[in-house]
Amino acid sequence: MSQSPNNQARHLISVTNPKSPISEAYRTLRTNISFSAIDEDLKVIMVTSSGPGEGKSTTVANLAVTYAQSEKRTVLIELDLRKPTVHKTFNLSNRVGISHVLTKQAALEEVIQDTAIPNLSAITAGIIPPNPSELVGSKALGSILDQLKEQFDQIIIDTPPVLALTDAQLISTHCDGVVLVAEAGKVKRSALLDAKERLQIVKARIVGVVINNAKRKAKDDYYYYYYGEEEK
Repeated sequence: MSQSPNNQARHLISVTNPKSPISEAYRTLRTNISFSAIDEDLKVIMVTSSGPGEGKSTTVANLAVTYAQSEKRTVLIELDLRKPTVHKTFNLSNRVGISHVLTKQAALEEVIQDTAIPNLSAITAGIIPPNPSELVGSKALGSILDQLKEQFDQIIIDTPPVLALTDAQLISTHCDGVVLVAEAGKVKRSALLDAKERLQIVKARIVGVVINNAKRKAKDDYYYYYYGEEEK
């Protein structure tokens, strides 16, 4: 499927300018995630933030692209059911999606869509349900992920912000690792620490933090950094 030029330019710099420093930073993020657990396979990675507007959805889309570019069969799942963006970013239909599978209104095979990126598939949100937290906290999500592990090398999940809802905590219990996105100069340290604590309460494994919008050079508008998990 073709992509909207505006969406692609805004969200997918890994596609529009793969040689840029920002695209390289996304590839570094992918590599660091892989090496954060050499003896384990971090097959299911979720990306979240402490609050809204910190670049979470942009990060998760570009991260998924870089996995696909490394020739891994990758699927990006939209589990931010209240404010979905994946269908807009990749110019996909949102007529049916993960919410339909969770409520047994559609089969998993019906909602997996190919994107314009080789090796990258996506599962959009579908209809906005009245009870998103109950859906993502159900046993059905674990079963869906088990099926997807048989079909894909890498599963990337977009979730709501940690502090706004319980959804991210619930989803993290099904994931091998969590990437936390924070915007430099916007998020307060206390909010970031609160998000980290909430994830650790459910024994989520935070594999790194992406600092978004950090000034690197005068000519750069923004840059992404990856930091390994803090020692406890």
